[in-house]
Amino acid sequence: MLVPGAEFPHLCTQCEDYPCVEACPFKALAVNKETSAVIVNVDKCTGCGKCIDACPGKVPHVHPQSKKVLICDLCGGDPKCTKVCQEGGWNCLKAVDREDHEFKLYARAPEETARNLAIKLYGEKAEEFF
Repeated sequence: MLVPGAEFPHLCTQCEDYPCVEACPFKALAVNKETSAVIVNVDKCTGCGKCIDACPGKVPHVHPQSKKVLICDLCGGDPKCTKVCQEGGWNCLKAVDREDHEFKLYARAPEETARNLAIKLYGEKAEEFF
C-alpha cells in the first residue's frame, strides 16, 4: 500500500499499442484478437522484466514463485474483478468497449494513481505522504 487508507486495484488497461508486447525480447507476449488482452506464454517467458519497464502503468509483475510475468488476461473476455466490484456495490471497476476509450490514458504508475486518490480522499495534506 502506498498511502494508508488508499488501497485499490492497479490493473492493465490493455493499451492500443501494447508496449509490453513489443518490448518482450522472447516473444512471450501476444494479443488475443477476440478480447484484446495480453496473453503470456509461460514457456517462453524468462521473467526478464522488459515488459514491466515498457508498461506506462508498470502493471505486469513477476510471480514470486514461478518467476514468470503476470498480466491481466481479462478472464477470457469475462473479467471477474468487474463483476465482483459491481456486485459488491463499489462500482470502481467496469469493463468498457475498446472503441469507446483511449485506454493508454488510464495507464499510470501506481504511485501517481495513489497520489491522485489520496488528494481526493484527504485533500492537499496528502502531499506529506509523498
